[in-house]
Amino acid sequence: MEKSRPKVILSAAMTLDGKIATKTGDSKLSSKQDKIRIHKLRSKVDAILVGSNTVKRDNPFLTVRHTKGKNPLRIILDSKANIDKKSQIIKTCKKIPTIIAVSKKASKKNIDKLKKHPLEIIITGNKLVNIKNLLRILSKKKIKTLLVEGGGTVNWEFIKQDLVDEIIITITPYIIGGKNSITLVDGEGFSIIKKATKLKLKKICKSGNEIVLHYH
Repeated sequence: MEKSRPKVILSAAMTLDGKIATKTGDSKLSSKQDKIRIHKLRSKVDAILVGSNTVKRDNPFLTVRHTKGKNPLRIILDSKANIDKKSQIIKTCKKIPTIIAVSKKASKKNIDKLKKHPLEIIITGNKLVNIKNLLRILSKKKIKTLLVEGGGTVNWEFIKQDLVDEIIITITPYIIGGKNSITLVDGEGFSIIKKATKLKLKKICKSGNEIVLHYH
């Protein structure tokens, strides 16, 4: 792991067939017990990151609620700065430190709208947010651990750029199918197995009807 960036932990719950949401965007996969585990993990990291599609689909708080602990800094990858002002992220940014990472493609109008809210805007990258540079900026802000919670496109960007140090996946007892359902890792994908990311299994935990896999 490079010292110039935080440790990156990718976390997700997926179905047996590798989906993290249905074709309609329903992603309520985790059991109550697994939600507690996830929120404990959130309480131990410095920051949590998701993409704009996840905000649009799930409208998450990205806070610690099912256990005691501090809220991590919230980071949203939003290249065009299109985040809805009615989203829970914007509504709660006065209480919870929030960063919106945008690209140079974001319009001045959209950035000016964001500036009306008590949050930080980081501009990096031309058409898309430059993730490597963003991580360097976060490191300078003393962010040592970053939890990435998707979605599929964001997961791919971190995997493709070899920026993930640890992956924690909950396998849930569902099969939902659907070619338009969101998979754990979307994007272009690797062309051959030889180029694919290979992980080392560190731990397997059985929790009720779910299995939690820890890879490094």
